[in-house]
Amino acid sequence: MDKRRHNGISTFSAQITSTISVALVLMLLGIIALLGIAAKATTDNIRQNMGFDIILTENATDADANRIKQVLLHAGYVSSTKFISAQDALNKWQEDTGEDLIALLGVNPFSPEFEVRVKAQYADIDSISNIISQFERMPSVAEINVHTQIVESINNNIRNIAVILLIISAALLLISFVLINNTVRLTIYSRRFIIHTMKLVGATAAFIRRPFIINNIVHGIIAAVVAILLLSGLFFYIKSLDPAVIDIITYDSLIYVFVALIVAGIAICAIAALLATNKYLRLDYDDMFK
Repeated sequence: MDKRRHNGISTFSAQITSTISVALVLMLLGIIALLGIAAKATTDNIRQNMGFDIILTENATDADANRIKQVLLHAGYVSSTKFISAQDALNKWQEDTGEDLIALLGVNPFSPEFEVRVKAQYADIDSISNIISQFERMPSVAEINVHTQIVESINNNIRNIAVILLIISAALLLISFVLINNTVRLTIYSRRFIIHTMKLVGATAAFIRRPFIINNIVHGIIAAVVAILLLSGLFFYIKSLDPAVIDIITYDSLIYVFVALIVAGIAICAIAALLATNKYLRLDYDDMFK
C-alpha cells in the first residue's frame, strides 16, 4: 500500500514538474514571439518614414502643386505626404537659425516641395526609383531627392536583425522541443512498467498510447495557460511603465501569440508523448531497468 502510494506521489510529482517545465519553455517562446512582433512593428514604422522629396520649380503654380498633390493622395504607395511652401520653408529656416535670408540675399532661396513617405513594402531603392520616375517627367518638378544611402543602410540593418531573430527563434524552438521531450519522457519513464503490463494482457499499441498522449495534451494545455498568465502579467507590467507599448504590441498580436502557445503546447507534448511511449513499447522487460 505504501509502495503504491509512493509511486502515485512520484508520478504526480513528475507530472507537476513536467507541466511547470513546459510552461516556462512556452513562456520563453512567447517572449521571443512578442519580441519578433515588436521588432517588425518598429521596422515597419522606420520604413514608413522613408521616402523622397519632390522639389518644384520656382515658377510652379498652385495648379501644378495641386496636380501633384492629387496624384499622391490617390497613390497606394504613400503612407503620408506634406506640402511645404517656399514661405513655410523660409520661416522654418529663420526659426531654427535666426538668420534673415531675405535681408541677406534679397530673395527667398527656397522652393516649394512635397515630403513623401512611402508604405513599408515600398521602402527600397528599386520601388522608390519606379515611383519617382512619373514625377521626374513633370515640367513643374525641378528635382527629386532620395536619401539612397540612408534607405540602403536601414534596409540592410533590418535584414540583419530579421536573420538574427530567425536564427534565435529556430534555436530556441529546437532547444524547447528537446527540453519538453526529455521532461515528458521522464514522466512516461515513471510509468514504463504499466506500459509493459498492458502489453502482457494483450492491449494494442494504439490503446496503450492513447491515454498517455491525451494526458500530455491536457498538461500541454495547462502549461500553455500558465505561460499565457505569466506573459499577460509581464505585458501589463511593462504597459504600466510605458503605455506606448500597446502601439507596438497590440491586443490582436497578443491573442495570436496566446493561441500559438496553446497549439505549440498541444503539438509538442503530444509528439513527445508519442515518441516516448513508442520507445517503451519496443523495450523488453529486462531493458526497462536500464
